[in-house]
Amino acid sequence: MNGDPGTMLRIASLDAASAERWDLFVTGCPAGSFFHRAGWKRVIETSLGHACHFLYAERYGRIVGVLPLVHVKSRLFGNSLISTGFTVGGGPIAEDDEALAELDLRAQALADRLDVDYLEYRGTTPLHPDWVRNDGLYVDFRKPIGPDPEKDMLAIPRKQRAMVRKGIKLGLTSVIDDDVARMHRVYAVSVRNLGTPVFAEAFFRTIKETFGRDVDIVTVLHEGEAVASVMNFYFRDQVLPYFGGGTEAARDLAANDFMYWEVMRRAVERGFRAFDFGRSKCGTGAFAFKKNWGFPPEPLIYEFKLRRLESLPDVNPLNPKYRLFIAAWKRLPIGLANLIGPHIVRNLG
Repeated sequence: MNGDPGTMLRIASLDAASAERWDLFVTGCPAGSFFHRAGWKRVIETSLGHACHFLYAERYGRIVGVLPLVHVKSRLFGNSLISTGFTVGGGPIAEDDEALAELDLRAQALADRLDVDYLEYRGTTPLHPDWVRNDGLYVDFRKPIGPDPEKDMLAIPRKQRAMVRKGIKLGLTSVIDDDVARMHRVYAVSVRNLGTPVFAEAFFRTIKETFGRDVDIVTVLHEGEAVASVMNFYFRDQVLPYFGGGTEAARDLAANDFMYWEVMRRAVERGFRAFDFGRSKCGTGAFAFKKNWGFPPEPLIYEFKLRRLESLPDVNPLNPKYRLFIAAWKRLPIGLANLIGPHIVRNLG
């Protein structure tokens, strides 16, 4: 029992019996997101091997708040407790201040018990003015879509719209792809070319198996060959193209532009009314690409309770100390990059 005994508030850990109630709360909570869903516990524990501590606040048998935490312990990148690790969101959410405060207190106590370097809340309204924040590093891009695809096309700024139409004229087509292996081949090439380690194919397969119809893959074909592919998440009325990329041929074919248009068009036809282009670091190519689609950037606020560190952890590709690593990674043969990459990326959080 936590808080005022009269409120009957209880903090507990997610298990198989509470998973359905957890997701019902997340779907109904205005601050809930796809990255709060219970299935991430299975995905991360089975595919990446990290312990998850998914806490929920319950009052009179009804879940009133959740806080999904991932314990990422790595020799390379330290020891952290992150909500939700390996995603861009998942910070504490609750119906009321008492439940939020109790979840926060339990998370801090867990961070002490695990003796982590820091506790991190992602994508939330800040709870602690005295915690360190990374303001100005990340933004999100969201925009309403539908119900008329033609109006959505005309809403794309002229230069970007021309790229979409270029892909159409070059004969690109899209398919809903059940082949995770094909998506992974395309995505792996894309992230290798950016100098970034890739997740193992099993990670994507587990995501698709776990979330079922709320995940699909849109693959773009040119003359029968896959040139771009993206895994998309569906939550409430939103579509979130999340893991995506293209081959070296994609740029000349405008395949990435066409791909995101096809995700948008298909989502509108299914009745979805919001397009979440996802997180990007300010000043990067991905940031410029999304802004060119006419999506206004919205700041994301991550906050950190530093326990064994004196400054904010800076594990991101913009950090100059990773410049040589990134340059070397871009030159790796794709087979070697795919072999080594999953062992590195699983430690990044």
